[in-house]
Amino acid sequence: MSGRLAVGLDIGGSGIKAAVVDVDAGELVAERVRIPTPEQARPDDVARVADEVVDAVVAAGPEPTVRAVGVGFPAVVRQGVTTTAANVHADWIGAPAAELIGAALERPVLVANDADVAGLAEIRFGAGRGVKGVVLVTTLGTGIGSALFVDGLLVPNTELGHIELDGVDAESRAADSAREREDLSWKDWAKRLQKYYTLLDTILQPDLIVVGGGVSKKHEKFLPLLELRTTIVPAELRNEAGIIGAAVMAAESEQP
Repeated sequence: MSGRLAVGLDIGGSGIKAAVVDVDAGELVAERVRIPTPEQARPDDVARVADEVVDAVVAAGPEPTVRAVGVGFPAVVRQGVTTTAANVHADWIGAPAAELIGAALERPVLVANDADVAGLAEIRFGAGRGVKGVVLVTTLGTGIGSALFVDGLLVPNTELGHIELDGVDAESRAADSAREREDLSWKDWAKRLQKYYTLLDTILQPDLIVVGGGVSKKHEKFLPLLELRTTIVPAELRNEAGIIGAAVMAAESEQP
């Protein structure tokens, strides 16, 4: 184990999870720790549980060589402040997230949108590695997250899950939660995904689209049903992407 080691923390509406990551290899070096997100997900409660998760990760070893902790959070994040709140309490809107979580962890903290850090991992180590031009990474889950890259550089906080589709937020129609909620067949869900990705394909003209989120492990059930101008592929890092990307962000914050 010769790479730099950093902690990546992934905060979601249902769970808060973290692990020590070899940020040069893009791999978890120990089992991740997960604790359910506190009910209502208020800022102080989330910060407390985040501290418990990171303490458990560090105690289990190996010891991180990077002091800072990277955090993926389900919100638009500007200069460490969360300006929206998806699947967490509304008190997060306008909250100094990096300051709050950093105070609880007693470590420097970098906070970014959860889809952005997952996308960073896919660009560095996964399906988007080495791809030039415009790459769109999407995550299909409770909602739809998006991360847009141009020649490997992130355009942050795109929030393309909230574009209009059939007169409503796209994620309310095309997220994996909609498939489950409405008990849609893979074929019927794919019809909604077709409309969603065709719209993105037309607007952005990307060179590659990467589809992540937990449902991507079943990509053979729906991706072959889509017909797009752009190549669309499943993510490779799946549920570890958020932790890996957050850890990479932390490591890069300490580079001279």
